[in-house]
Amino acid sequence: MPVSRLQRRVTNRLRDTRTAAGLSQGDLAQRAGITRQALYAMEKDQYLPGTEVALQLAHALGTSVEDLFSLNEGQDVLQAELPADHPGVLKSTRVKLATIGNRFVAKPVMELGDVLNYTVPADALVLGAVPRRKRSVYVQLLKSQKDVESQILVAGCDPAIHLAGEHVRQQGGAASVVGWNMASLAALRALKRGDVHVAGIHLRDRRSGEYNLPFLRKYLRGQTVTVVRFATWQEGLLLKGGNPKRVRGFEDLARPDVRMVNRERGAGARLLLDHLLSRHRIPSQVVSGYGTIAPSQIGLGRWIAEGKADVGIGARAVAQLYNFDFIPLQEERYDLVIPTSYVHSHPGMRIFLDTLVTRRFQREIEALGGYDARESGKIIRQQ
Repeated sequence: MPVSRLQRRVTNRLRDTRTAAGLSQGDLAQRAGITRQALYAMEKDQYLPGTEVALQLAHALGTSVEDLFSLNEGQDVLQAELPADHPGVLKSTRVKLATIGNRFVAKPVMELGDVLNYTVPADALVLGAVPRRKRSVYVQLLKSQKDVESQILVAGCDPAIHLAGEHVRQQGGAASVVGWNMASLAALRALKRGDVHVAGIHLRDRRSGEYNLPFLRKYLRGQTVTVVRFATWQEGLLLKGGNPKRVRGFEDLARPDVRMVNRERGAGARLLLDHLLSRHRIPSQVVSGYGTIAPSQIGLGRWIAEGKADVGIGARAVAQLYNFDFIPLQEERYDLVIPTSYVHSHPGMRIFLDTLVTRRFQREIEALGGYDARESGKIIRQQ
């Protein structure tokens, strides 16, 4: 019996039960009187057995049919897609969901970060892969589909987006925000692919000195978007408290005894570093730790706090979090890029944008240190 969308309401424990019994596919197939190919298809959710075969499998495994296959009564099962850049191998079944266009996008909770993995509740559990559909999975909802449709998926590197999400949650209603840590250029690409609703970016054009808009003209040419200021922050050198290496300025990154930790390609901090290295005529090869990559601003701070590096480029708020010394380099403008259609059609977007202009939210984000929220929620560009 081929697997249909309705039949995905069946939870399949065949493979787990077989492996727990220490049997190979060949062993179980022989005991149950079926082919190994048929068993493989059942374990891959490509085929559900009829009554006779299900009874034979249960007898061979010394269990009941109900222990092998059970109905998920009252719980919706949907088809969702993993992001386009996802390898397609899940280490966890817990996912956050968002509705983008006419499809559901599933983001593994564990990829939100170490701490959030244990504090953010999942929206659904992955049941298995959709046959012959790359990156497509069946998921079982843990919340209502209406709530999922009101979620906003924001890609970017500013951890304060989670604070904005909490303020949205306190408004009541179904609207919520899911922050997805990602470098600025990667966030733009994810927005272009349709994997997220919003891309948060801070990218300064070397030639013009203009923030963000030149990159939209390059990477989102032809797309109609609205650009909203999230905040402005100070970017600089993060140094362990007390500055034990006596770093006085950017030029000290060329010292062989100073180890740095970098950000990935496409991150605003990485672009700033490369720009300043060029300006100061410092080859990247002489910078100790230039190839050492932290996956996020908080991760960069943790790397320094644990003594694995002496310096990195990040936001003043991270320095305050870890009680670091801080040498300012420049002011960063962090903007949210939103397809204009979502501004008008997404059920939670208006609540999110209205939250940014509240003085309550602005006071709290400024209390993090290094943030200027006076323009938070201001429309920078609208098409």
